Amino acid sequence: MTNFILETRGLTKRYGGVHALEDANFTLAPGEHVAVVGDNGAGKSTFVRQITGVEQRTAGEIFFDGQEISHAGPLEAREAGIETVFQTLALADDLDVPSNLFLGREIFKFRLGPFSWLDRKAMRDRTLEALKTTAVKIPNVDNPIRNMSGGQRQCVAIARTAAFASKLVIMDEPTAALGVQETAQVENIIRGLKERGVPLILVSHNLRQVFDLVDRIVVFRRGRIVASLRRDETDGNDIVSYITGVKGNAETAYA
Repeated sequence: MTNFILETRGLTKRYGGVHALEDANFTLAPGEHVAVVGDNGAGKSTFVRQITGVEQRTAGEIFFDGQEISHAGPLEAREAGIETVFQTLALADDLDVPSNLFLGREIFKFRLGPFSWLDRKAMRDRTLEALKTTAVKIPNVDNPIRNMSGGQRQCVAIARTAAFASKLVIMDEPTAALGVQETAQVENIIRGLKERGVPLILVSHNLRQVFDLVDRIVVFRRGRIVASLRRDETDGNDIVSYITGVKGNAETAYA
């Protein structure tokens, strides 16, 4: 059996007559970092939503860690070992940083039927440890998320994903709204995941970032995968040619 942490076969998603994703065959090896690139509406985020259970696929198969999967939702995907940073961040504005990091996986001092007591100190300590490991700087972790800047919110979401990464991390445009310093911080987190051997799918428009961080680049165009290229065997002009349709227009192309 081929050793892939993730494989999709014929993955398809249609919204009525709109073919948002068509026959996507994708593989990800253990420890591999792959970028997913393409124009707006190319099918990148649709692809991520199928893998993470946000939406249910129209057709096709998904294999994760050697097993065929059909996640009912993001929580089930996360429990299986898929950690995701969505464009919407999925943070609770009224909660502080520890409560957001441990949302859905809280630490309890005790649980007795309907009665339970959160171990807030343990969650806070582990949050500070996670932020230190990922080099994310939050001046006051007890502040509600709503009082933080967009960059800080993004970094909290990414720190949460990196801290609990087990089998696969997916980041959907993680630096799109960030400044130079915060972008560098996120890129260092991604490099840290690489050092730990955690596989990653990075959805990004930033080709400089892509060439700096990943092993392979997969190009989507009009809902189809049109190229899968080793980073060291291609360049920015080549990738842009696939994105715009100058190359790979007639059929799926693979390096």
